[in-house]
Amino acid sequence: MTELNDIYSTKLLDLAADMPLVERLSEPDASATAHSKLCGSTISVDLQLDGDTVTGFGQTVKACLLGQASASIVAHQIIGATIDEVAAVGATMREMLKNEGTPPDGRWADLALLEPVRPYKSRHASTLLIFEAIDKAIAAREDNANPSVAAVSA
Repeated sequence: MTELNDIYSTKLLDLAADMPLVERLSEPDASATAHSKLCGSTISVDLQLDGDTVTGFGQTVKACLLGQASASIVAHQIIGATIDEVAAVGATMREMLKNEGTPPDGRWADLALLEPVRPYKSRHASTLLIFEAIDKAIAAREDNANPSVAAVSA
């Protein structure tokens, strides 16, 4: 089993320290906040979209190193990604951590640095929090586009 200290690689620490897009957007198309009751971490995101492509992103991150690193990696790659691509990366991360799935690849390959978190179930929530916030923002946007669907609380 990976030792807890082995999770915190230098590259992961560097990514957490170099978090881009930390300003909230003034006129987002979608916004949401996700909070982990387990660890107290909170991430809020704003998305600007052109159709289904992310053209702007802003976030505030009050999370542990794992949540910060995950949010940083996502922020480095999200501009130009489609909603479906981001959702697929989130699903891959959940599968990687919870079911021993393979880590994301391609431009999302840095997320593989979080694979050593797998045996530490109590760390999964903070690692996945950025994806929870993005999923909520996308769901809220879709609900606003379809008023017959009840709104998702963010």
